[in-house]
Amino acid sequence: MKIIILGAGQVGGTVAANLTSEDNDITVVDRDPQILQGLQDRLDLRTIAGHGTHPEVLQRAGADDADMVIAVTNSDEANMVACQVSATLFNTPTKIARVRSVAYLSHPQIFAPDALPIDVLISPEQLVTQYVRRLIEHPGALQVMDFADGRVRLVGVRAYYGGPLVGQELRTLREHVPGVQTRVAAIYRRGSAIIPEGDTVIEAGDEVFFVAARKNIRAVMSELRRLDKPVRRIMLAGGGNIGTRLAQSLEMHYQVKIIEHDTQRCRAIADDLRKTIVLRGDAADEDLLLEENIENTDVFCALTNDDEANILSAMLAKRRGARTVMALINRAAYVDLIQSSDDIDVAISPQQATIGSLLAHIRRGDVAAVHSLRRGAAEAIEAVAHGDAGSSDVVGKRIDQIRLPRGTTIGAIVRGDDVVMAHHDTVIEPEDHVILFLVDKSRLADVEKLFSVGTGFL
Repeated sequence: MKIIILGAGQVGGTVAANLTSEDNDITVVDRDPQILQGLQDRLDLRTIAGHGTHPEVLQRAGADDADMVIAVTNSDEANMVACQVSATLFNTPTKIARVRSVAYLSHPQIFAPDALPIDVLISPEQLVTQYVRRLIEHPGALQVMDFADGRVRLVGVRAYYGGPLVGQELRTLREHVPGVQTRVAAIYRRGSAIIPEGDTVIEAGDEVFFVAARKNIRAVMSELRRLDKPVRRIMLAGGGNIGTRLAQSLEMHYQVKIIEHDTQRCRAIADDLRKTIVLRGDAADEDLLLEENIENTDVFCALTNDDEANILSAMLAKRRGARTVMALINRAAYVDLIQSSDDIDVAISPQQATIGSLLAHIRRGDVAAVHSLRRGAAEAIEAVAHGDAGSSDVVGKRIDQIRLPRGTTIGAIVRGDDVVMAHHDTVIEPEDHVILFLVDKSRLADVEKLFSVGTGFL
């Protein structure tokens, strides 16, 4: 697939790194030659220095025969104009734009087919807000991902000593939670993936990914670790777009405080929020945290634009008694560093939250959802099975008859309104939504081929 990416910043760079590893023809456009040179030194792609809204720049980037334009610069306006130019002058089939401002997003008619020709809107702030909210709903989870409009969730959790299933074979899971439909999709032990079998024994410290209906997640988590108490008190550091959106989505169900250092911004968000307490100050001010009873806080979430400030304030909150701390981290190297420490419970990567939403529109075959896991090394996919036994490699076959690529497991199937946990004798039917877990993303093309119909992709 021939793809033009406009913007070589953190989001654009992450998108480019993901797509070049999948045998796509990638060209990145940016006005900063130094950033472009850095990308070209690391990745197999073309770069063009220039303004992505200018027709001649897009033409030099290959817009005449591009399959897709992904506009992810820091300017909403530039992204929207680039999609308009691509549609009008080059008839680009698929146009994806990053739009951050609520002023635009709150008026969806702007993006109607007869208005701005944008096929897919990506809002990293909205995606991060949804991601954090799911983590708050399931205390103790490392990752929570939605499939089939939220009917099925894939949850990552660390197993601890004392969990009833720890030290037991996986085949005993049904006995532990009778009547609950669930399946373990993957296990990571000391950084290495283990494909789960019936005789696999879960060890303390394992990172376990399981699939279950939303209502059953807490019951399954209780088998792997002592359940945390439900969240009541939340403190957010940073009153930017993400902090304000998150406070708005949480304040009717939880006690929320938000710390913001800018006086004018404090006044603005106080007007927007109904029940949230807005505090002016520095989230790394120990006296302020103690004064606001940080030791009784269930979740502390650092969401400023400064990685270092987020890390420091989250570590301070943890050491002063906050039960769970999360930090928004943009730099990939910092994410890896934080995930390997005990000072911060969850490192939130906006790039990884965004890439999954993009990949769902880039994957070949009919892919309804994609979630990037383990800092991009693994992937969870919701693929739709089409065709019949004669035209499809999966339809009409039992799961044990399907030649799944190594390191790939089928966790669940959504059939209409029903959720079916995958077993060796489960038969795939037409239009089933199949939830797959890939511990090795390099096998992705083989999975796409499995779900294609006949000799071509949908």
